[in-house]
Amino acid sequence: LTGTSREQRAFQYLLAHAIPGDPHHILQTFDQWCYHCEHLSCVGPDKGRIVERVLLERAPLRVLELGTYCGYGTVLLAQGLPPGARLYTIEGDPRHAAVAEKVIRLAGFSEQTVELIVGPSEEVIPRLQEKHGLMKADLVFMDHWKRCYLRDLRLLESHQLLAEGATILADNVLFPGAPHFLQYAKTSGKYHCKVHRASLEY
Repeated sequence: LTGTSREQRAFQYLLAHAIPGDPHHILQTFDQWCYHCEHLSCVGPDKGRIVERVLLERAPLRVLELGTYCGYGTVLLAQGLPPGARLYTIEGDPRHAAVAEKVIRLAGFSEQTVELIVGPSEEVIPRLQEKHGLMKADLVFMDHWKRCYLRDLRLLESHQLLAEGATILADNVLFPGAPHFLQYAKTSGKYHCKVHRASLEY
């Protein structure tokens, strides 16, 4: 009715209530909006703790996020990076990317730390090394279209973008579900699999 998207409304709420340059407070304010105003399919605090734990354990220097959406997951990842690390995040929808860009910068992350790339993942992934300088990813966070999980994992493999011992963290593989991705991860012999039980966000 207002002519603005729910993602833009969420950003306006962030501008009014969040502390600029404080990633933790940005995420908390996002959570407040999603719990009390409008639902957004962000990672959320429960699954966010799993992401934080993996970041702490792995300390990845090169991180790739597939599916920026509003930038919630991006801020979550960026705040857990070790010094000198870099995060590349890909968003296919230019409208979402425009909101995410503002959220990421509001949280205090520069383009040197977080590079937002706009375009379909199947087009961006083959150009990551040549155009964006991402040679190998230590950690990949998948939170885009579930039907693209397997295709994009294979693209990452075929372009040799996964560092040895890389971690792939994929959201919502059981519901709404990415059964082909899950089957491949379990049966290809390339990965050790662990399913983290969590509730749906908010």
